[in-house]
Amino acid sequence: MVLSDYDIEEELKKGDFSITPYDKSSLQPSSYDLHLGSKFIVFDNHNIDVIDVKIKNNNFRTIDVSEKGFFMIHPNNFVLSSTIEKVKMPKYLCGRIEGKSSIGRLGLIVHVTAGYIDPGFDGTLTLEMFNLSSVPIKIYPDMKIAQLSLLLLKTPSKKSYGEYGNKYQGQIDPKESMFWKNFEE
Repeated sequence: MVLSDYDIEEELKKGDFSITPYDKSSLQPSSYDLHLGSKFIVFDNHNIDVIDVKIKNNNFRTIDVSEKGFFMIHPNNFVLSSTIEKVKMPKYLCGRIEGKSSIGRLGLIVHVTAGYIDPGFDGTLTLEMFNLSSVPIKIYPDMKIAQLSLLLLKTPSKKSYGEYGNKYQGQIDPKESMFWKNFEE
């Protein structure tokens, strides 16, 4: 079951679920609008020939556009960023990040594959953005970039996201892939 605006407000009142900072004007009929942070992770792809998923990749660079006030995503470029909002999920809710349709109509995808938020996750949400258009797209910190929808689980999960030793629990800024850690186990 997808939660409505009423349900989202009730969950926030209970305190098991939180969105920080929370702004009532971002509440939609069945979602909550998420805002773009000011930090972006880009690949320094001129230094590598291939990405090997078994090896930690150090070819990332973080750019903070707080002072500049915008970030330019060029055509066919991929960047990571995150939401301003930190979300805390209880064991009985999961979430989905969806792009705002007005952003999608410009050719910007805000989550390439990872639009799912597990029960028990706590942190900011990393956005995997890709420019499909043939021209650069200028985006701004604090702009509405995506929306969060919440789904009620039939039963609470036995373990929460953090109890499985997950790599991204508690993140505050965008985080590059740590898939390579799967090969250490």
